[in-house]
Amino acid sequence: MQTLPNPLGMPEALDGVRVLDCSQILAGPFCSMLLADMGADVIKVEKPNGGDDTRRMGPPFIGEESVAFLAMNRNKRSIVLNFKHPAGVEALKRLAKDADIVIENYRTGTMERLGLGYEDLKKVNPGIIYCSISGFGRTGPYANRAGFDLIAQGMSGLMSFTGVPGSPPVKVGVPIADMNAGMFATYGILTAYINKLRKGEGQYLEVSLLEAAIAYTVWESGSYFATGDVPGPLGSSHRLSAPYQALRTKDGHITIGAPNQSNWERFAIALDRADLIDKDEFKDNASRFVNREALEVELEKTLVTRTSAQWLAAMEEAGVPAGPILNMSEVWADEQVQARDLDVPLEHPTAGTVRNIGLAAKLYGTPGRITRPAPIFAQHTREVLLAAGYTADEIGKLVQSGAAIANDI
Repeated sequence: MQTLPNPLGMPEALDGVRVLDCSQILAGPFCSMLLADMGADVIKVEKPNGGDDTRRMGPPFIGEESVAFLAMNRNKRSIVLNFKHPAGVEALKRLAKDADIVIENYRTGTMERLGLGYEDLKKVNPGIIYCSISGFGRTGPYANRAGFDLIAQGMSGLMSFTGVPGSPPVKVGVPIADMNAGMFATYGILTAYINKLRKGEGQYLEVSLLEAAIAYTVWESGSYFATGDVPGPLGSSHRLSAPYQALRTKDGHITIGAPNQSNWERFAIALDRADLIDKDEFKDNASRFVNREALEVELEKTLVTRTSAQWLAAMEEAGVPAGPILNMSEVWADEQVQARDLDVPLEHPTAGTVRNIGLAAKLYGTPGRITRPAPIFAQHTREVLLAAGYTADEIGKLVQSGAAIANDI
C-alpha cells in the first residue's frame, strides 16, 4: 500500500506557472490558493487602501492578522499596485508579459476601463489565460450587479431547500457559492492551460457565483425538470433515497447511509429490526423514500435505546456506512484527519504559528505542498518588481508617486 507522498524533493505539478491574482475576499483567492498549493507562483496584487478586504474581517485575529485572510492566502506573494495611477497600470502590464494566468473579480467593465481587460493584456501576452469571477456573469441583465455568496445562495434555490420544513430561510453553513465559484475557476483555468499546451492559445473565461451555486442543485433541478414539483427543505434527509440522514440516539445523533437495498437490510438487521425489511412501506428505496417520516419514527424507536458510540460500533461491525456528527474540535482531534496530513502549521512573521487546512487533492507523483504563510501587506512588491526588470531606483519612484506600496520585512 502506498503511503502519503513526501513533498520534500519531489516536483510540483504547476512549477513554473505564474499567476497574477487581482481578486479579493474568497472565490478568486480560493482559486489562486489551489493553484499555489500545486506549485504555481501566485502574485497577489492588492489595492493600496489596506489590500484585500479580508485583511480587516474578524474577529478572530491572530495578533493583527485576520484569520480569514490567513486561511485563503498561503503560498502567495503580496504586491500593492494602484490601478488609478498610470504607472501602476503599466506595472501590471509589465508583469503580465511573463505571466500565464490572470484572475480578477472587479465589477463588470472595471478592468476594461482601467486598460487591464483581457484584450489589453492579450496585446502584451497573446498566450495569457484571463479569468473573471463575478456575482452573476459578464453578460445578461444582472451583469452589472454586485454579488455575494449569500445573494447567490438565495437566488440559486439553495436556501429554498436548506434547513428543516417550516423553518425560516437557512443558508448552507459554509460559503458554498463563493468556494464553488473558486473551484470552477480553477477547473476552467487548468482546462484552458491544457488547451494552451496543445494549441498555443490563451483565452478568456468567466465564472459566476450564481451559476456555481446552481450547478450544485443536481438532484433538485433534475427532479424539477422531470416532475415540475418545487422541492422544499428536508433537514438532513436525502432528496431521493432513504434512510440517508441524521438519526437520534440515546445521547445525540449519528448519520446513517443505507439507501440501497443491501445496506438497508444490513442496517435493519444490525438494529435487530429485521421486521422492517418485510413491511410493504419499507420494502424498497422508492417505498422508504415516500414513507421516510414513518421510517424515521420506527428507526429512532430503537436507536434511542443505546448511545451513539454503541450504535457506531455495531454499524461498523455490520458494514453499514455510519458516522458521528463532529464539531470543529472533534474534527481536528480525529485519528483519520490526523493521519492524512490535514493539519499543517506554518510560522508567520507576525502571527506566529498558524495552522492551515492541508491539501484535499493528494498527487503522488507531483504532490502539492504548503510552505509559505499568507503574506504581509505589500511584503513582496520590491522582490517581484525587481524580477520583472525594474531597477531599485524605478521602484522607489513608483512608491514615492503612490503607484505602488512596498513593505519589506
